Amino acid sequence: MHERALTVAGVFRPRTVGWSRFYDVVLIVGGSLIIAISAQLSVWLPFSPVPVTGQTFAVLMIGALLGARRGALCILVYLLEGAVGLPVFAGGAAGVPWMIGPTGGYLAGFVIAAWVVGRLCERGWDRNVIKTACAMVTGNVCLHVSGVIWLSCLAVASGSGFSLGRILSVGVYPFVIGDVIKVILAAVLLPCGWKLLSRMDSGKDN
Repeated sequence: MHERALTVAGVFRPRTVGWSRFYDVVLIVGGSLIIAISAQLSVWLPFSPVPVTGQTFAVLMIGALLGARRGALCILVYLLEGAVGLPVFAGGAAGVPWMIGPTGGYLAGFVIAAWVVGRLCERGWDRNVIKTACAMVTGNVCLHVSGVIWLSCLAVASGSGFSLGRILSVGVYPFVIGDVIKVILAAVLLPCGWKLLSRMDSGKDN
């Protein structure tokens, strides 16, 4: 296994400059499409303006697999796709109005979460079950903090008044169980993936 491969994507990255850049572009654009597809796996809760989607898992895994820089760029490309009108958001939504609505804070949090998780995984956190879980929890915290701050701003701007309990009840609590499941999945898949790569590399050496 390449010593400088800090993420799973780094293991397969070509060494030549031209091909490595092409490889990065394919990963970034492909990752944005995966996030767009995962956004369509959405469930709208009657008491929350924020849908439950598969995006969070996709965003965190992309950050872990691609690393901080490529992961964050992937999210920015995804947001650009939505801003120009492509139906990449939950339920096929698109456009700037959607991006500055109730989900706006979470969309911004995607960039932060992907970068943070990617940075942690570049330091080897995705090789260990406990550290992988901690990286994913950290990413989820980044998402929710960003989302709560934005929902709070919207509440104040609309004149409906600010209530942290109310914000948490619609923007955080409904997603806790799903977040726990996603963390467990990532904590199993990522270390197992590295072990598989290590065995493949050992087999080549033999």
